Amino acid sequence: MSTLPGDKPREDASDWSPDQYLLFRTARDRAIHDLIAFLGPDYAPQTIVDLGCGPGNSTALLTARFPTATITGVDSSPAMLTAARTTLPNTTFTQANLLTYSPPPGTDLLFSNAVFHWLRRADRLPTITRLLQTQARPGAVLALQMPDNHAEPSHAAMRATAAAAPRPWTPYFQQHLAAAQHRPDLDPLEPSLAYYDALRPHCRGAVEIWTTRYEHLLEGVGGIVEWVRATGLMPFLNVLPAGGGVREGFLDEYRQRLEQLYPRAVDGRVMLGYPRRFVVAFR
Repeated sequence: MSTLPGDKPREDASDWSPDQYLLFRTARDRAIHDLIAFLGPDYAPQTIVDLGCGPGNSTALLTARFPTATITGVDSSPAMLTAARTTLPNTTFTQANLLTYSPPPGTDLLFSNAVFHWLRRADRLPTITRLLQTQARPGAVLALQMPDNHAEPSHAAMRATAAAAPRPWTPYFQQHLAAAQHRPDLDPLEPSLAYYDALRPHCRGAVEIWTTRYEHLLEGVGGIVEWVRATGLMPFLNVLPAGGGVREGFLDEYRQRLEQLYPRAVDGRVMLGYPRRFVVAFR
């Protein structure tokens, strides 16, 4: 799930935390299960590249579903790759840059779990299209999913907290919020039609696109914070110094905003809505 070099909003961002990301593994894995299931019970790829494999949770599910396939996991994060190699010592994992990486010709399945949303709009569709074009033979499949939650309250609250002024964190965010390439927030996804129009000219088969909204029950807004700090919140926290209370102040105000946005269920939990965009293109 983690990104590849050049995909993170800031070049000096801290490395990813596999432990933090896997706190909600069962919930995060639902979209992977759904994407694999869409490929059908008779689909049998022999070579798979798992783009943005993260700590190997998607690679493990691919291995379980396609036990005879040769699978390569690709990611940028050394920490994530270390975790993946520990979990799957017999699988090949490669550190690479998504913007320049080219999978081996003849790959049957290019699979991606939650990585392309990290790319800026100028790079996202061109990169997806280029990766599909690396596979020239009929029958190759590009299957990806990515969060589509830019407008969700959890993510709008990150931006609102960062933009609030004056605050102790205001000087840290001013330069980053003004620079498009170094903003801590991510670009919203393009409309589904843009994906169809970009991929359809390069496919003999179908291009299937849909959105699924997952509803995750978490233990209060603290659960939301723990969920997003492994992903979308991380670039915001990386802007701020670890000491001096600035980061803690930012998190406190973010939690206060979430309390206003997420009502409690009858059992005290909160429901985190998490829409995800799915794209499957048959070359």
